Amino acid sequence: MDRRDFIKSSCALCGVAVAGAALIESCKKPAPAPVVVNFTLDLTNSANSALNSVGGYVYSNNVIVARISSAVAAASFVALSEACTHAGCTVSYSGSSSHFVCPCHGGMFDTSGNVVSGPPPSALTKYKTTLSGNILSVNS
Repeated sequence: MDRRDFIKSSCALCGVAVAGAALIESCKKPAPAPVVVNFTLDLTNSANSALNSVGGYVYSNNVIVARISSAVAAASFVALSEACTHAGCTVSYSGSSSHFVCPCHGGMFDTSGNVVSGPPPSALTKYKTTLSGNILSVNS
């Protein structure tokens, strides 16, 4: 093997190694959902103002909380683990489709956290919501 062939082979081998490592890293196991969730959100606080409109959502304590209806009741809110069960990307809420969407590989979840489409292997963890006045409580 001459010097030129050696360099070409070495570069090709390095390229394959880097691509393989990137592929493995892109499908790493997602972070687990929080085991115990117990927090409150004040709906009058400007940081939580998105929850005053249907389709709005906020992130808190590794949980995504979304407003899914205009009713003034705890049932108008849903709280799910924020990390997609496929690759751990942070999901967002689409009020127009009423689905939680993962931007990395197109996974979709319904408002109960169940997988609707895409590669996620399992549902998002759903948490209990309770509304008392302007305080929304989220619990395991």
